Amino acid sequence: MAIKPKYIKQLANVLLERYPESFNTDFETNKESVSALTTVESKGVRNRIAGYITQKKSQAAASA
Repeated sequence: MAIKPKYIKQLANVLLERYPESFNTDFETNKESVSALTTVESKGVRNRIAGYITQKKSQAAASA
């Protein structure tokens, strides 16, 4: 697994803190939520953020 850039993790964590109900373990849903909640124009950056959020939510669901 690739190491994610710091700005990806920081933005994802801010989004998870502010809008926890907007995200779940589905990548497609998270991708749409990231697009709606941010002004990220790059599709690649949006997908990286959504992927990191999906990973975090999956880990939280597995440990709960």
